Amino acid sequence: MQNKSTTPHSLDDTDHWIFDLDNTLYPAACDLFSQIDVKMGAFISGQLGIDRIDARKLQKRYYREHGTTLAGLMANDGIHPDTFLDFVHDIDVTPVPPSPELRSALSQLPGQRLVYTNGSVKHATNVMDRLGITDLFDGIYDIIAADYRPKPDPAPYRDFVDIFDVEPNRAVMVEDIARNLEPAHELGMSTVLIRTSRHDAASGGDDHIHHIADDLLDWLQSVLQR
Repeated sequence: MQNKSTTPHSLDDTDHWIFDLDNTLYPAACDLFSQIDVKMGAFISGQLGIDRIDARKLQKRYYREHGTTLAGLMANDGIHPDTFLDFVHDIDVTPVPPSPELRSALSQLPGQRLVYTNGSVKHATNVMDRLGITDLFDGIYDIIAADYRPKPDPAPYRDFVDIFDVEPNRAVMVEDIARNLEPAHELGMSTVLIRTSRHDAASGGDDHIHHIADDLLDWLQSVLQR
């Protein structure tokens, strides 16, 4: 694990612990996103009447141009977001192993625990139920609450802080995508990048990354042992 001197406050002063969901609360090796990825392609193909190859090209283009595939479908194709989210998040979560160790570590954190995800509350709850940690969290802020404005759009971060009465200089945000930590850093939060094979922490040299870890559980346990 790598710690950086740009941390705006001590972790000992933290009373809000904010976690991304996918590839953060569970290991990226579970590869749930591959299921979602396939479902997105199938949805686009069926809704727009195009073949799977063109659907995948469109899926990735919308992601690049709009931040999420959903945002592109809403802006360009009039797709209702609930229809999309219900379809793509209807996946098998059994690759995620229940984690009593993660539950134990999270339960020892002082203050509130929150999830901020570009997914839906339904998806988050399904995954967190599987991990065995849902009841430990004080709230979930999802893409619907964000008015479908995906991370790293800074406006929903400000809404999130207001809704949950978060004091940014006493908060930590944990993510597996470096750019999604920039607005948190700008607000004054400490930031933690969980390094995955999809999002290598080569970009972690940026000043908005204060801590880098390869595994959430290991990082939490190291924090609790201080």
